[in-house]
Amino acid sequence: MATTSDLDLVNVTKRFGSHAAVDDVTFSVAPGEFFSILGPSGCGKTTLMRMIAGFENPTSGDIRIRGKSMVGVPANRRPVNMVFQSLALFPMMNVGENVAYGLTCRGVSRSEAEERANRMLERVGLKGFGERRVTALSGGQRQRVAIARCLVLEPTLVLLDEPLGALDLKLREHMKIELKQLQATFNTTFAYITHDQSEALVMSDRIAVMNQGRFEQVGSPRELYHNPATPFVASFVGETNRWQGEVVSSSGGTVALQLPSGTVTQGTGHALQKSAVAFVRPEAVALAQSQPALRDLPNRFEGRVSAVLFDGANSSLLIDTLGFDQPVRAVLPQAGPLAGIEVGAPIHVGWTADAMKVFAA
Repeated sequence: MATTSDLDLVNVTKRFGSHAAVDDVTFSVAPGEFFSILGPSGCGKTTLMRMIAGFENPTSGDIRIRGKSMVGVPANRRPVNMVFQSLALFPMMNVGENVAYGLTCRGVSRSEAEERANRMLERVGLKGFGERRVTALSGGQRQRVAIARCLVLEPTLVLLDEPLGALDLKLREHMKIELKQLQATFNTTFAYITHDQSEALVMSDRIAVMNQGRFEQVGSPRELYHNPATPFVASFVGETNRWQGEVVSSSGGTVALQLPSGTVTQGTGHALQKSAVAFVRPEAVALAQSQPALRDLPNRFEGRVSAVLFDGANSSLLIDTLGFDQPVRAVLPQAGPLAGIEVGAPIHVGWTADAMKVFAA
């Protein structure tokens, strides 16, 4: 029977005493897929990864790699390799020896292991680095050595546990792109855990958003961003505005939400309960100097700029808006009359009903 996935978890639960760190999780990862598990600290993602690697046993459920159950199979006998945040390179060995280490442990002759290690170093962009000391490398180079050491063993599955966490911002941005390209080149299946949503969004084919031991939603980065299934996913993935209110009417997917101030806004969702929560992305907020420019929008409000958060192309405005208890966050236009707007300036904001997602609170 041909298996169509490299990794399957079936109803996997891990309890520590009465606490379920991983609670009935089921998912599959296709061959060559970059699959990320995204969630806040303490949501159970590291425990999940340790079970796949074989460092922990599930309390119940099954873990299969290419259709074979791994329950009871020790870590060193699984076709899996793991890259940790600490990288765990051997400082007393040079780069080439680090990469060849796993091969020599498997009984590959020294000369062949060295040759394969050098070929792998070339593929990760470190040609000629074999003789160098690990301690003389930059953070990004060490990262690539750790990945080379892992890929040289040709595992079915590579597990990466927050591997970019220790790098500075600029290098992390660079390594995100590099990791994605490496994964595409080798077409190896990657399972990646992170609490950094931009890392997950940029690199993954699919993402599972994890919260309190369970998966809230699994989907492509685009799906999670534009069609979050739960309030947790809406607030955890990407920047967003969030307001509480009460549903005053709901028909055909359109919901009218009344804020505590009495202001009513139009959104979309299926919030059947009275109490609801709404989300609007900052880039979905239209800005104008005059009200008529926004006349086609069902949601139009007046405000005043309370802060300009400058960050180049990612700059945003915080706008104290009539009827809203928190400032509305909007993307600062890069060009046009509003590009140079300053704190205290009057401004009009608006958004479509589609842009406002409403959930039962």
